[in-house]
Amino acid sequence: MKEYIAEPMRRLLTPSMRFELRKAVAWLRDILGRACFWRWEIVRFKLREDSLYDILYVGRKTQREFVKVLLGVQSQGVDGQLKLGKSDRTVVVSEMPTPGALYVPQYLSAVVPLSRSIDEITARYNTELRRNLRKNRLRYRMKQALNDDEIEIADREMLQPYAAARHGSAASQIAAQEVHRVAKVAGRLDLVLLEDEVVACHLGCVVTRAGKRYWSTVRFGYPDVVFSDTKKLREVNSITTFMALEWAIENGFDYYDIGTCLARPDDGLLEWKRRRGGDVDTLGNHGYLFVQLPKAGAAQFLWEAPLFAVEGKNLTLHLGLPDGPSDEEVASRYREMGFGGLSTIYIHCSRVPGEALLDTLRSRYAHLKLPPVLEIVVST
Repeated sequence: MKEYIAEPMRRLLTPSMRFELRKAVAWLRDILGRACFWRWEIVRFKLREDSLYDILYVGRKTQREFVKVLLGVQSQGVDGQLKLGKSDRTVVVSEMPTPGALYVPQYLSAVVPLSRSIDEITARYNTELRRNLRKNRLRYRMKQALNDDEIEIADREMLQPYAAARHGSAASQIAAQEVHRVAKVAGRLDLVLLEDEVVACHLGCVVTRAGKRYWSTVRFGYPDVVFSDTKKLREVNSITTFMALEWAIENGFDYYDIGTCLARPDDGLLEWKRRRGGDVDTLGNHGYLFVQLPKAGAAQFLWEAPLFAVEGKNLTLHLGLPDGPSDEEVASRYREMGFGGLSTIYIHCSRVPGEALLDTLRSRYAHLKLPPVLEIVVST
């Protein structure tokens, strides 16, 4: 915030006001980036090689690959010609708002409400995860990194290598000075020890929104000896997340934000966080795409590529129910999409589904205090 506001003014702002100001600055930066129309392109690509749908993308060339990842595009071909025409099965994805388009967030946070005891939260964990916590939790401890050397080593040997291992050259690394600022001023950097060996670190900060305090994960880090061993990473990762949750509860926070990830319903990381009690939230998102569904076959398209969308302050989920798949296949397809934090789930159908199938879909959300409304949209 210091780069945006003079110190005397900072003292006049509440934490919630500072959050809203940071959000406004991030939104403005995003808008200014989109306004560089000379960097835009108009290209086509297929959703899948054998898909009936093609994507007409209108936006910055630098964002094209991100859009393909967000939609789960598996085709590699790109038509670079400026062809504006579209068929009934064309999906228009733009960085500019268009009438009737879905307002699709780029990232979502997974936020755990802390109004319950830790036993109530972990009661929703699967059996394997609870067994792992019972068996291994006491072997681990957490220690805050306080001096510059500890912070620098954690950044160099855990935060940066783990990000690079997960995302390669496209990894978004945090600048060293920002790591130090968060560790010393805005939050803290904790080292996770297994017996006497450092096996992980957690960089977190405090976020205050609408008077509620969030303990928010900025980044997890692991040394090569951990992240190169899938089984070991699974255990350490679960324990590290659980210890951050414990710390948030012990220090009186209202929510624990497990961190941002791609706003894609099929994303494995988002599903991983959901299984740890995280409700989807736009807390960490500042950018959107505008997706115009095809005039024909929206149900099939959303079956292949489900989408989150924002309506006002509410987060919604759009699912497809085309002809062909059995009720059992539909139930299996959407088994991992029981996200908390949604206001409405739109089921785009080529036919009205049976009540038994709707009951199965509703059961995915029965554990929530405020389950979303299921709304049927019959399309051609």
